[in-house]
Amino acid sequence: MPFSLHQGDALGVLAGLPDDCVDSVITDPPYNSGGRTAKERTSRSAKQKYTSADAAHELPDFTGENMDQRSYGFWLTQIMTEAHRLTKVGGTALLFTDWRQLPTTTDAIQAAGWLWRGVLAWHKPQSRPQKGRFTQNCEFIVWASNGPIDAARNPVYLPGLYSASQPSGKSRQHITQKPVSVMRELVQISPPGGTVLDFTCGSGSTGVAALLEGRDFIGVEKTKHYADIAEQRLLQAMQQTAGREAFVLAGPED
Repeated sequence: MPFSLHQGDALGVLAGLPDDCVDSVITDPPYNSGGRTAKERTSRSAKQKYTSADAAHELPDFTGENMDQRSYGFWLTQIMTEAHRLTKVGGTALLFTDWRQLPTTTDAIQAAGWLWRGVLAWHKPQSRPQKGRFTQNCEFIVWASNGPIDAARNPVYLPGLYSASQPSGKSRQHITQKPVSVMRELVQISPPGGTVLDFTCGSGSTGVAALLEGRDFIGVEKTKHYADIAEQRLLQAMQQTAGREAFVLAGPED
């Protein structure tokens, strides 16, 4: 099967997976950010921090969003160390983060044994302007590799800047859902037919993108509500790719 989905704690699930089983780790971990003070970051829920008024229905909360700075850095180092074990030599890691947690993320990924390669930018056109301030319409993607990259294995030329708005209204199924259009470009860092891991997969956007781009997917999600949504979206993506493949094999009607 092109994907496997695990509902549970990421560290526990990853500990049970074999060495060298993935080509790329692409994930959007809880930022443990979203506040001007330490109290705001550790006392408010993810829903209070990140839910926008444009959601057409109630979006359930998710856990893991109330660690202080030291705890977050320690947790991220732990889980990225485990992810490093699972990733083939030459494989890659891409982690979303915001401006507050960018330094902690780059420290943790290096402490976990990865070679930090740079920072990509995700521009969000529909972000709300703020009077007298700069608009906060950019998030970041820290990327790294497990040792040297063999460019001949996957000779792609990928951009360093991505622009797309977060899904809104009924299309938004998770508080921090990422656009599939962006994720489809990012998963191309994994070689065709490779395996992408997302250990905080939420509603499954990374997995949907991976399947649509001809990659396999391993997903982990702690919150059952979102794991159920991810499963349905992944099955729909499989049906979409199966229909496309059938059309290619059969060819259009004369």
